Amino acid sequence: MYISHVSLTDFRSYDQLDLELAPGTNVLVGANGVGKTNIAEAIGYLATLSSHRVPNDGPLLRFGTERAMVRARVHRGRQTTALEVEITAGKANRARINRANPVRSREILGIVKTVLFAPEDLALVKGDPSNRRRFLDDLLVSLRPAQGANRGDYDRVLKQRNALLKSARKAGKLSETHEATLEVWDHHLAQAGARLLRGRLEVLGLLAPYLGAAYASLTDGSKPASAFYRSTIVEDIEDDGSPVTATPGMIPGSIASPALLEAGLPELEEMFMAAIASHRKKEVERGMTLVGPHRDELVLSLGPAPAKGYASHGETWSLALALRLASYKVFGEDDPREGAGPILILDDVFAELDVSRRAKLAAIVAGADQVIVTAAVAADVPAELSGRVLNVGPGGVTP
Repeated sequence: MYISHVSLTDFRSYDQLDLELAPGTNVLVGANGVGKTNIAEAIGYLATLSSHRVPNDGPLLRFGTERAMVRARVHRGRQTTALEVEITAGKANRARINRANPVRSREILGIVKTVLFAPEDLALVKGDPSNRRRFLDDLLVSLRPAQGANRGDYDRVLKQRNALLKSARKAGKLSETHEATLEVWDHHLAQAGARLLRGRLEVLGLLAPYLGAAYASLTDGSKPASAFYRSTIVEDIEDDGSPVTATPGMIPGSIASPALLEAGLPELEEMFMAAIASHRKKEVERGMTLVGPHRDELVLSLGPAPAKGYASHGETWSLALALRLASYKVFGEDDPREGAGPILILDDVFAELDVSRRAKLAAIVAGADQVIVTAAVAADVPAELSGRVLNVGPGGVTP
């Protein structure tokens, strides 16, 4: 797929921008701070309804404005779709598909698919577990848009349940009213959480086979890359994702413990409820929910050692890129139809890579339907990605 036109109104630094893009490679060149990444961010937002730079929508609005608009013309095979998303401060966002009546923004999920590479990706390896959870969830929702509603349900139930636990903590005990209400939220949390967990495991099962190959393609292949899902419903986990108690550990060649992989939704819900029951006292004492997908961890490893804390800077970059390349392969496997492949966005990535990794990455992504590259200096972009060059400056974008 590709985007032929993107329009931004009061988005980040742009009061108004209309930009024509072409299939193949589009290189946005300009000094730092002129708005290259803002364009990449807007296109990525259409795919995930979130930014790769900030955790909420507030900073996406041009300073002093109350709403921003992102519009795009999307081509997928012979199908063309006009998309529009309205981002509003403090209110629910709305969207339009082919200029029809407004719908909830999540209704557009799945229409645009992107794989975005950015310097922020280092946090996928070096950062806290929330970065890796978000990576899995964004990929899950892109592949299975219905999971967007389930993720929203889980977050809503979690918020309500935490508020109730905080109330019980302030009271110093769990009253009968608290107990009765908490049981209701327990079941809702277990149901939504089991669906989210099952979805994450499905996506990781698709991703894992490509991760090792992608990492090897960027390095000398001496350290195999792997991923393992560690869940709080089968073991106690610290806030940093490390296990609290002795566990079966990371089984070679497995993406999760057998208890998780072999369980269906009903069994996962039962495991969830059992974990909630065993943590009840601690949860009341701390006033927060201690088990569930919001506390789980995706453990990335190079050889026998966890990547976080052990990988060098170059290894960290290669592993982060490998996660994105593996995502690209998963999209292709999930929908192999011509014109269905995701848009690749490389946001200021090449400046961070050595010559060898630049060439390897460029060779891998050069065949995509559309590649959007941002760079401060055109010379940073490998020859394999030569294409249409657009100059970005304070006055806008020019050929």
